[in-house]
Amino acid sequence: MMAFTASLEMLARGVSVSQQVKSRTNVPVVPYIAAWSAERGPRARVVGGPYGIGYADEQPYDRDAHGVLWTRSAIRRGVGKPELGRVHPARQRRAMRLMLCQVCGNAADRTEEGALWLLKDDRGVTSTWPEDLGATHPPVCVPCATESVRRCPHLRGQFVAVRVRRSVVHGVHGIRYRPTGRGPVPEPEGVTVAYTDPAVRWVRAFQLVRRLNECTVIELRG
Repeated sequence: MMAFTASLEMLARGVSVSQQVKSRTNVPVVPYIAAWSAERGPRARVVGGPYGIGYADEQPYDRDAHGVLWTRSAIRRGVGKPELGRVHPARQRRAMRLMLCQVCGNAADRTEEGALWLLKDDRGVTSTWPEDLGATHPPVCVPCATESVRRCPHLRGQFVAVRVRRSVVHGVHGIRYRPTGRGPVPEPEGVTVAYTDPAVRWVRAFQLVRRLNECTVIELRG
């Protein structure tokens, strides 16, 4: 789920905490939604009940407005080392909910054609792509998108710029648990589940999902 952000990993190697905020082009070297080593939260024991899963010591902030349980994490951005293969659940959720750039954390770019996304190029998979795509990557702003592609030329062959006129919060991506006589057991692979699906009560979420519609593939110009 971190293909775009993790592509910048080589750029962050050897970058000190004091350098993590901006590069010379004023674009962050470490993306806003990336997790840092000091942000690993304490392990919380997941328990089951008649209506799904929860934490043994659950707090009100552990669930979102839909009542879905979320993965816990500390909030210590910039402390320790960046872990670009790991999304920070709270920042990803905030960026998706408020339509913020996943790289700098400011407002994502929006025109009459819609908000700007960088998406893995799957045009050969279905004829309708990317309509109805469930995106886990938040949108981007133009400076961050163009600079990211400039730094990592291989992104040009893997990702395309897309304007999305309509996107709605659809559900979550996370780990689904199976109820057993010995308590809930996590499944090995992450799943995307809609908020309208009763199975979402058995998911420990770590990414918010938006469904993308009215999409237009564009040429990225900075």
